[in-house]
Order: sequence, then structure tokens, then C-alpha cells
Amino acid sequence: MSEGVHIPHAEHGSSSGGGLARWVAIFTAIAATCGGLIGHQAEEVANHAILVKNEALLKKTDAADQWAYYQAVSTKSHLMELAMSLVDESKQAGFRDEIAKYAKQKDEIQAKANALEAASAKANDESAALSVPREKLMYALALLQIAISIASVTMLTGQRWLFALALISGLGGLASAGIALWGNA
Repeated sequence: MSEGVHIPHAEHGSSSGGGLARWVAIFTAIAATCGGLIGHQAEEVANHAILVKNEALLKKTDAADQWAYYQAVSTKSHLMELAMSLVDESKQAGFRDEIAKYAKQKDEIQAKANALEAASAKANDESAALSVPREKLMYALALLQIAISIASVTMLTGQRWLFALALISGLGGLASAGIALWGNA
């Protein structure tokens, strides 16, 4: 008389603990881990870009300070030229020395200001160049997130073709990350 207790999952044990479910779970764990690493790397690139951009702004500010100093020295030089034109020739020697000193200072200040502007431009270019790998990393992260979502739907529907689509999306994300990290190396 004892037929035993009916266990609904016993008949389908192979599908619940293995097969597609196991592969989807493994894939989801790997995709999530890769997504975390890629997201971290994207933030590192963004932080580096911000630091380089700040350096560019500091150099630009220093260059502006040098140009203001150049203007002050230039104004002093012009005042000396004016004063020299108003005095007797016998008293002009001191003014000539001052004018020569200011001319030398202006050359030095101008060279320093130009060097600071060049350093600022270089840092700006470096910061702009960092936006390309960050964009690719963010694209990679989006593809991995899509892959995880599709894998979840695969579990709900049991449709193997969706898992194939999730794999393609995940591989696309990894390829994009690879291009971002090693494409310009």
C-alpha cells in the first residue's frame, strides 16, 4: 500500500542542479566579477584624467601669473624709457641699465610662461586621451550588465538561445575592455 511520497523535483533533478542552470550560474558569477574589475579600472582611469586635468589648470594659472608679472615688468620698462626721455643725456645712463635689466627679465619671464603654457597643453591632451579608454571600459561594463540580465531571463524561460546571446554580449564586453586596456599599448 505504500507508494511513497511524491517529490516533484526528484523527476527533474538533472535540470535544477545541473545543465543550463549550472552554466548560467557560473557565467553570471564570472560576468559579475569581470564587471566589478572593469568598473574599478574605469574609475581609476577617470581619477587619473581628473588629476591630469587639475595639473593642466594649475599650469595654466601659473602661466597667467607669469604673464601678469611680464606686464608689470614691461610697464616698469616703459616708465624708465619715458623717464629717460625727460632727463638730460648725462643722467640717462642709469635708465639705460634699468631698461636693459627689464628687457632681460621680460625674456626670462616670457620663456617661463611659454613653458608653463606648453606643459598645460600637454596635460590637457593627456587628460583628453584618457577619455577614450574610459568610454570603452564603460561600454564593456554595460555589455556585461546586459549579459547578466539576459542570463537571468534565460533562467526564467529556459531558452538556451538566450544564454547564447548572453555569452555573445559578455564576450563583447570583455573584448571592449581588452581594447581599452591593451589596444593602445
